[in-house]
Amino acid sequence: MTTRFVNGTFPDGSAVDLHARGGAFTSDAGDTATEIDLGGRLVLPALGEPHAHLDKSMLADRFPNPTGDLLGAIEVMRMGWTTIGEDDVIDRATRTVERLVASGTTLIRSHADTNIYAGLKAVRSLLAVRDAVEPLCDLEVVAMAYPLTGPDGPEGRRILDRAIELGADVIGGAPHLEDDPGSAIDHLLNLAVETRLHVDLHVDEVLDPAYNTLSDLSEAVIRHGLEGTVNASHCVSHGLKPEEEQREIAAALAHADISVVALPRTNLYLQARDRFQAPPRATLGMETMTAAGVTVGGGADNCQDPFCSIGRCDPLETASLLVAVCHRTPDEAFEMVTNEIRTIASRPLLDFRPGSPADFVAIDASSIRAAIADQPAGRTVVHRGRVVASTTVDTWIGSR
Repeated sequence: MTTRFVNGTFPDGSAVDLHARGGAFTSDAGDTATEIDLGGRLVLPALGEPHAHLDKSMLADRFPNPTGDLLGAIEVMRMGWTTIGEDDVIDRATRTVERLVASGTTLIRSHADTNIYAGLKAVRSLLAVRDAVEPLCDLEVVAMAYPLTGPDGPEGRRILDRAIELGADVIGGAPHLEDDPGSAIDHLLNLAVETRLHVDLHVDEVLDPAYNTLSDLSEAVIRHGLEGTVNASHCVSHGLKPEEEQREIAAALAHADISVVALPRTNLYLQARDRFQAPPRATLGMETMTAAGVTVGGGADNCQDPFCSIGRCDPLETASLLVAVCHRTPDEAFEMVTNEIRTIASRPLLDFRPGSPADFVAIDASSIRAAIADQPAGRTVVHRGRVVASTTVDTWIGSR
């Protein structure tokens, strides 16, 4: 079936009609198209979430974090996993995906705890959610394995192997937290070579400039021949290093074609709670990364769970933080929550040309800047040429 989307507006102010067939844009609609009126809304590429934790989302009230920091959240979840069943994960994750879709998100990459505490319940649950929400969005499940070294390493590696067998889309881990970071990186990359899966790692999520797992990762990616298939998220310590060292690390990442994802909201929430004077912004060195040509995406990380008690499941919230915290322009920030994410996930870019994926959001805003500033709820969301969500808002204000 062909669909004609009429009465939309591009960011340059021009009126636009779009035609979609078979999940992609076409140059014309033909004679049998179904017509959908976009009501003059601003038409933009669909949003993306490159780093979610759907298995833990919406647990903030059930498992409050007494310290508010990263170690407190980790400890709370270690205990929490003993009481969480798969139906629970599926229910919360599905509701979170639906909120993301309603915001205009049609590509989501979510980590799933893959460890001795969660076992395989998070992976199994998110794989079930992935299949169930397939008509609404593309969901990738990352088997986040930790630990892979030390006393619990053998069991951790066994659980990761099983997660891959079950169908995890991406290999994950946190090598900077391992007893032996280098061995953990090599193990994860060896698995990637064997399975041909991409890798997405939590890296250097600490406010300590002495951490430099990024350099070890860059060397290992080239050694394993995995350029263009590895992403590093967080990279907080990078932002605390001297400028010249930041540039050297960023150049090595660019050479290895490793992408990175900044996660300003959760890192601002968790980090620097013990820094009372001039607390750091707790994000990677954005200027040096982009200057080196590293692909940089922006994500939300945790949503209303022990790692971050807030979050609206809207990448435009992330874009707003990228503007305020990382000093990106609105256009740059928007690219970081749209096509930069698709580059990271090796997905076709969204450019509205014939043959490109028919994924877009039409939003009640006059410009990209206004969309990020106001984050209006009124949106029509299209995935593969089909409307998958629509929100309208009526506001009434009394007389003064």
